[in-house]
Parts: sequence; C-alpha cells; structure tokens
Amino acid sequence: MSTTTMAPPKVVSREEWLSARKELLVKEKEHIRQRDALNAERLNLPWVKVEKTYVFDAPDGKKTLRDLFAGRSQLIIQHFMFGPGWKEGCVGCSFSADHLPGALIHLEHHDVTLVVVARATLPELEAFKKRMGWTFPFISSNGSDFNYDYHVSFTPEEMEQGKAYYNYGWQKPDREELSGYSSFYKDAAGDIFHTYSTYARGLEYVLGTYVFLDIAPLGRNEDHGLTDWVRHHDRYDTVKSYCGCH
Repeated sequence: MSTTTMAPPKVVSREEWLSARKELLVKEKEHIRQRDALNAERLNLPWVKVEKTYVFDAPDGKKTLRDLFAGRSQLIIQHFMFGPGWKEGCVGCSFSADHLPGALIHLEHHDVTLVVVARATLPELEAFKKRMGWTFPFISSNGSDFNYDYHVSFTPEEMEQGKAYYNYGWQKPDREELSGYSSFYKDAAGDIFHTYSTYARGLEYVLGTYVFLDIAPLGRNEDHGLTDWVRHHDRYDTVKSYCGCH
C-alpha cells in the first residue's frame, strides 16, 4: 500500500491510542477468522489427477514430477520467472525465493517438499543459484510442457496474439514468463494430484517481509508494488529493480 498520499498520523494520549487500538483489534480478529475459513475452503477444493509425465533437469540428473516429491506426499512448486537466455532471474521471484531457506527444514519435517522450477536451462539456473547463495532445489523445466500447462509460460504465438491464460483469466501478457505457486499430492499408489495454484497477488501469502512491513509504521511504502524498492539481494544500492529480467 502506498503511503505517499496518507495524511500525517494523529499524535494522541496513551489512553486514546489504546481505545483506537482495541477497535482495530476487533477487526483484526475478524480478519483472522475469515482467513481461517478461507483456508478451510482451500483445503476442500477438488483435486485433478496429473496424467501427463513431466521430466525436469536437476543437478543429479533427470527427474519426473513424482521424483520431485523426494519421498514425501506433498509438493509445492514455486514457478520462478527465468526464461532461457535471460541474464538473471526475476527480482520479485528472487525476493520470494529468499524467504525459503528458513522454512525448508520445517516443511520437510512436516511431509512437504518445496522446489523452485524455471524454464531456463539447468546451467543458467545453477549459475544464478550460485550467485545468490541459495541451497534449495532449483530445477529446470526446459523442454517440458510443465510451465505452459500450469500457465506461467507463454508461447511465441500467444505473445504475438497478445492473449494468454494467466491467473484464471485471459490477459495480454507483457512477458513470456510469469510467476506462481502450485501444490500437488502423491497418494500411496503413487498417483499425483494437482490441488492448488495461485498467481499474482496471491503470492504475497508467502512473503514474510511483507508481513513485517504491514506492522511497520510506514507499511509497505510502495506505489507500484515490490519493484519500487526490492532488488536482488546482492545488488542493493547498485541497480534499479525491475522484472523484465532479460
């Protein structure tokens, strides 16, 4: 949320502040209850069986979607904006990926595997991963239909026509790669089911930095989104952030 047009805050007594804070607390608690109800609805979404075999390039060889579960029953994939030939990965996706290392050990001990997938080639991913100091699985879907089937990559024909399906609607894409998260379940028989995908502002749920900013005095303090201020973490104060990435 932009703070550039916000009125200066009132300075009041501690008693007045406490009264206003309690009024807001009522709304915050209602928001939490609504979030819990929404989460329950999310868990009750129907599933779709994944019939197609997808093959990915990983540092230790070719992997199928089933392999990516790494012995667990749940898999979350970050669809990372990094196309073949790009000089570096998307700033926003990198920002999101920076939040993963601390969560991985907890997810993995709760039957959830999380991997990051991009359409760039494996050597391109490995070079960028080394630059950023990341240790999470960074997997290439290059040569696979995976990104296209989950609507985060767009064909040259779609780009030329200016019409592609993203975030559950037809849009005019301004780049051939966009971001998202998708979740999958593998049952005891080895069958895989697509359970959930989210895109656009739905990705904010995993951004812990935003959670902190939302309780900071000036909030997010941005006019056009995270590209106002987020940089690759090794390039702060050196380069303007953008999400064209190539």
